[in-house]
Amino acid sequence: MNRLHRRITAFILLTFILTIPLQSVSAKENEELDEATLRKSLYEKIEALTQVPWYYIAAMDQYERNIRKNNDEDRITGVQIPLEKWYGVLPPHSNHQEEESTLALFGGIGKDGNGDGIADPTNDEDVLYTLALEIQQKIAMDHSMESAITAHYEREKATQIITEIAKLFRHFNTIDLSERAFPIPKWNNYSYRSTWGDTRGYGGRRIHEGTDIFASYGTPVRSSAYGVVEIKGWNRFGGWRIGIRDMYNIYHYYAHLNAFAEGIEEGDIVEPGDVIGYVGASGYGPEGTSGKFPPHLHYGMYKDNGKHEWAYDPYPYLKRWERNQ
Repeated sequence: MNRLHRRITAFILLTFILTIPLQSVSAKENEELDEATLRKSLYEKIEALTQVPWYYIAAMDQYERNIRKNNDEDRITGVQIPLEKWYGVLPPHSNHQEEESTLALFGGIGKDGNGDGIADPTNDEDVLYTLALEIQQKIAMDHSMESAITAHYEREKATQIITEIAKLFRHFNTIDLSERAFPIPKWNNYSYRSTWGDTRGYGGRRIHEGTDIFASYGTPVRSSAYGVVEIKGWNRFGGWRIGIRDMYNIYHYYAHLNAFAEGIEEGDIVEPGDVIGYVGASGYGPEGTSGKFPPHLHYGMYKDNGKHEWAYDPYPYLKRWERNQ
């Protein structure tokens, strides 16, 4: 009997001990749930409520995160709806505690997305729900997601970028696409230095908007980011060139190529490290011109800030990606 009692006691103690780490691991996993996962879950919830695809909601949110800084530390999304649209002619409440029905009476578009009875312009669920309903209504009128986005942002370039970001999110089924790669594989011989702002003679007085990476003819050129091929073909300055847009509204420009990777076309999706072309010396003349300078890759980065696109120095980013490859 004592032996049976000891076995039962040991079994109870063992069961108790085994449950402790399982519970703590579960709690730790919940605590470490990253922001990208939280945001994707929120997008999927809004999709379930409105039938607007989550990847379009995510792409619009990402676009706004890219063009403006969110100063509200309590929010994890970046979509902002002007208070005059949210409240209509009603003066904004200091703590934003207005019911959806009250806002509607005064021409406000704010909606209650989390079911607490309040339409709060500082609440992520309320804001995304309101945005999705606005897009849904515009789709019903124009029968097109693209035209609905253009009507909302009043900018065709925004529609192009958002559509490309949505394409990436849908293809990879994630919004965490921050990985980067150095454009030249590390087993190749190459050299580069900071050439940003250097003068250029061909084509009139202008400055160098990028970094030149010198390498042999035919050296593979890789995509540095997840992105969509936005343009491919000849440019008299850049020769055979290819442009890729990533989820951060950044346009990656690869110029003076000798050839493109087989099968790559505009609209294709690429990943960091995918070969997109090969180093050459094309450009500075009509289509087919080559050999006016040593073979190299001209790599440029351009950022769209919601109003216009501007170039910035890629050299610091290249050094960082080179160290990590």
